[in-house]
Amino acid sequence: MSEKQNKKVYDLSFFMPGQTIEAEEVKVPISKRFVDKEGNVVPFIFKAITTERIDELEKENTTYKNVKGRGRVKDLDSQRFYARIAVETTVYPNFKAKELREAYKTEDPVEVAKRVLSVGGEYANWLNKAIEINGFDDDLEDLEEAAKNL
Repeated sequence: MSEKQNKKVYDLSFFMPGQTIEAEEVKVPISKRFVDKEGNVVPFIFKAITTERIDELEKENTTYKNVKGRGRVKDLDSQRFYARIAVETTVYPNFKAKELREAYKTEDPVEVAKRVLSVGGEYANWLNKAIEINGFDDDLEDLEEAAKNL
């Protein structure tokens, strides 16, 4: 059998621009404390963000410091990085909305999220769901460790 006959041909058309399915919005109840007028739990709405946006958020949350014997070392603020991913992934409520920022007296959407999700478990549930929706299946500690080693 010749080398040409032995090679498999794979269909790459699935990966061409315009062929992928856009990420869908996902509704998830994060807390029992947020209810509508009928007493139903109000779900948060999430939508995965692009790899490019995640890269931008990583750069925005990375500093470099000089460490004796090691030179210039990358330092990722992983808590802030994951919180920013969660803010960007959360369609509703929009923690970047002017009304929420004014109501909670801060320009920082991460701080708005912390104040809205004031019960510790709510904030953790929100972070974990946002990370999961973006395709990270590892737990947060594993992700933080991996991010530190990039």
